[in-house]
Amino acid sequence: MISLIELKLAARLARRELRGGIRGFRIFLLCLALGVGAIAAVQSVAGGIQRSLTQDGRAILGGDASVRVLYREATAEQRQWLEGQGTVAVTADMRAMARKAADTAGGETDLGASGLVELKAVDGRYPLYGRLTLTDGGSDVQGRLAARDGVFGAFVDDTLATRLSLKTGDRLTVGDTTVEVRGIIDHEPDKAGSGSIALGPRLMIAMDALPATGLIRPGSLVNWSYQLRLPEGTDAAAWAKTVDQTFPDAGWRVRDFHNAAPQLTRFIDRLAQFLTLVGLTALLVGGVGVGNAVRSHMDASVHSIATLKCLGAPARLIFQVYLMQILALAGLGIAAGLVLGAVLPLAAGRALAGLLPITAEIGVYPGRLALAALFGLTTALVFSLWPLGQAQGVPAARLFREGSAGRRGRPPALVLAALAWLAAALGSLAVLTSVDQKLAAFFVVGAAATLLLFLGAGTGITRLARLLPRPRRPALRLALTNLHRPGNLSGMVVLSLGLGLTVLVAVALIEGNFRREVGESLPANAPSFFFVDIQPDQLDQFRRTVLAVPGAHDLETTPSLRGTIVRVEGKPAQEQVHDPDKKWVVNGDRGVTYQAAAPAGDKVVAGAWWPADYSGPPKLAISKDVAQAFGIGPGAHMTLSVLGREIEAEVAVVRDLDFTTLGINFTLVMSPGVLEHAPQTHLATVRAPAEAEAAIQRAVIQAFPNITAIRVKEALATVSTIIVNIGMAVRVVAAVTLVAGTLVLAGAIAAGHRRRVYDAVVLKVLGAVRATILRTFLIEYGALGLVTAVISGALGTLTAWAVLTKVMNMKWVFLPQTLVLTALLSTAITLALGLVATWRALSQPAAPLLREE
Repeated sequence: MISLIELKLAARLARRELRGGIRGFRIFLLCLALGVGAIAAVQSVAGGIQRSLTQDGRAILGGDASVRVLYREATAEQRQWLEGQGTVAVTADMRAMARKAADTAGGETDLGASGLVELKAVDGRYPLYGRLTLTDGGSDVQGRLAARDGVFGAFVDDTLATRLSLKTGDRLTVGDTTVEVRGIIDHEPDKAGSGSIALGPRLMIAMDALPATGLIRPGSLVNWSYQLRLPEGTDAAAWAKTVDQTFPDAGWRVRDFHNAAPQLTRFIDRLAQFLTLVGLTALLVGGVGVGNAVRSHMDASVHSIATLKCLGAPARLIFQVYLMQILALAGLGIAAGLVLGAVLPLAAGRALAGLLPITAEIGVYPGRLALAALFGLTTALVFSLWPLGQAQGVPAARLFREGSAGRRGRPPALVLAALAWLAAALGSLAVLTSVDQKLAAFFVVGAAATLLLFLGAGTGITRLARLLPRPRRPALRLALTNLHRPGNLSGMVVLSLGLGLTVLVAVALIEGNFRREVGESLPANAPSFFFVDIQPDQLDQFRRTVLAVPGAHDLETTPSLRGTIVRVEGKPAQEQVHDPDKKWVVNGDRGVTYQAAAPAGDKVVAGAWWPADYSGPPKLAISKDVAQAFGIGPGAHMTLSVLGREIEAEVAVVRDLDFTTLGINFTLVMSPGVLEHAPQTHLATVRAPAEAEAAIQRAVIQAFPNITAIRVKEALATVSTIIVNIGMAVRVVAAVTLVAGTLVLAGAIAAGHRRRVYDAVVLKVLGAVRATILRTFLIEYGALGLVTAVISGALGTLTAWAVLTKVMNMKWVFLPQTLVLTALLSTAITLALGLVATWRALSQPAAPLLREE
């Protein structure tokens, strides 16, 4: 048992030795501060966003609960029941085209000033919670949207105002009607509640103005939302469950304010998890620096340890003295990291204001800061125990006789057991605090394997350098010898930079593939436009209008309906999902079409298409994802609900869809003879040169106000912007890993400075010129940097490939320029630090050192 007197003595000795300052622990403190700060900052930002989602749940959802119906209004019976449950506000969301109307001087309408908008119609009770505010400070929604002199009002997003050069008083044409701009939206309380990616800016009108637009037609892609303020004291979550029980076949989505924005919540959770794991990588890299600093400190304290042992101090007391020192210094580093992690989110909050549809409540979250501190403390102990344990087990005589070399060996069994327990605790902490524990477990295993790999690579370089033949050129021979001599830096350089560079390579390759998938790899034959909400009676005239524009070609159209998978093999679809990663196929409705013949170039995985003249029982072609979700193939039976009608069909074909072509793809294709008479719209794509796109858009808007034209390049640019913003956050955190690795490398080189000075002096005394010595050291550092880059590039490439193909189900494209940049960066960092250290060593006079020796 450890006595209180012994602990007091250890504390007194630790305090006295720390009076000499913390000069050797600067890297120790910086590494801990960076790693803890990165984790704390990410956790604080995520905590702020999640707090906003919780506190503002009612405003984000638009009510205590929300019932969302896709592409049709609630029936009279359903609406009456909802009205009996509380106060109901109704909104309708859809995509539409808006164009600036003719000016007051009576000029011609500028059909070029048009664009895609996210149209939202609101009734007189909107909003039930929160406030919609305008840039001029106004918040009178109903008063401003109401009709004046026969013209309804509208609110526009500042992006739309800028794009179309709009100001208050200007008029916009939407569908068949004209509205007047009466305000620029500053804050829309329920913007995040829709959960879908906004491809255009917001345009808000009154519900009474919606019929005049002519946009609500059979099969129109409109989402109706019924937001409810429930009676005081009602349990919203319990109420939400009763809705589906009352109308089990309604096909609507019900949410309560506790789950106001599930897609946003899921996205933030996963992004925070990923950034936290990257921050933990930075902390692990810093842990190498912690271990180096502790080892260097124990080297410097070797005579103090020997003296204490000669005076009768037990090994346990020595361990306690230096462990207390490490804990005190770790506390300083962790405290600095927590301050950094608490301050940085304040700046990030301002940056996030324009990127998120909610206002993040950035603040100090003790629980999340405590988690970051726990990560930092556990990491510091894991990397400190080995050198601490080595010091206590060496006899005093060996310490006096051999100096630091006398500490080599394995720590006592008790220390090894504690080290193993702490390492397991660190891994368990990373897994248990993650949203996706499977991914976190892979990370822990991968991080441990990577550390071992880099340690093994350092050992391998040393042994290989020892086995290679000696070159005749002095500089090369000396550089090769430096790679394997006692006290060499080979293992330290590889380990220090390797982890950070691996993370950067993986992040760069993942982001590069994302950007290529979204924009840079736009297929040469990609369509120029998607057109939606084409009514069946407009189809022929639409074809003539589009193809009349010079350059327009390859016009393709297909019927479009929406359906929900309700049963598979006669059992509820929700219960039949075999692959949890593909549960999205039963969450909501899917696009459904019908056709007689197989599409050109269709990739059939299993089964065969029905004949072109098929007229038998319903058959179904499904995508590979749908087949994998349920574990089914040709011959299975699936029941779809289309506009409330249930249709059972036999699966005939399993297809592999290629969405990278950006053509029309449906996960569910029905055989002819079933859906032809159902209310439906048509989708269309057309290809055209860039110079013809504006003319096509003008022609369609003028002839068909209800048809929405989505320009593919603009849609991809919107998605690309989101990816760039996410990538920026990931790169910043990944850069922290590289900074930590650079600090560790700088510390390792600084620790070997005295040896470098001694080598330089001896070489100069033996007649070597400054240029030869400098070239020797630079060859050594350059070789280490290049080897590190090769290993990091291989590991980073493998990691990126696994994430993209196994986790994200994306195509993998190798980007060699990323690896070249990594190699150059690694070599440059190593050479720069080595050059500084070498130049300092060469600047030392020889006489003082020779006298000391």
